[in-house]
Amino acid sequence: QVQLVESGGGLVQAGGSLRLSCAASGRTDRWYGMGWFRQAPGKEREFVAGSTWRGSKTGYIDSVKGRFTISRDNAKNTAYLQMNSLVPEDTAVYYCAATSIVYSGVRTGSDEYAYWGQGTQVTVSS
Repeated sequence: QVQLVESGGGLVQAGGSLRLSCAASGRTDRWYGMGWFRQAPGKEREFVAGSTWRGSKTGYIDSVKGRFTISRDNAKNTAYLQMNSLVPEDTAVYYCAATSIVYSGVRTGSDEYAYWGQGTQVTVSS
């Protein structure tokens, strides 16, 4: 199995930046596609950003494109989400996730990810 642990969340002012980290352990040879999701109070979990196993393909929802950047270092078994120009609408619990299958493209559905972290809170104040 693969275990994922997020870190780097916190409280920031609008316009600020945060970098979330996702450390993987266990059978990291099974760590393939990478995704970041978020869930705000009263809302469903939504896809934010994702990358393929080799990181050659990335995808973002329109609301974060140009502000967020997903990256990964397979040698260090760590993935990242750099978040810049944060706005209050970004407030949510952020989860990292990994697929157990190699896909040719970025996956955006929660049910396509087998492994999940515990989540880290990001709060953006105005």
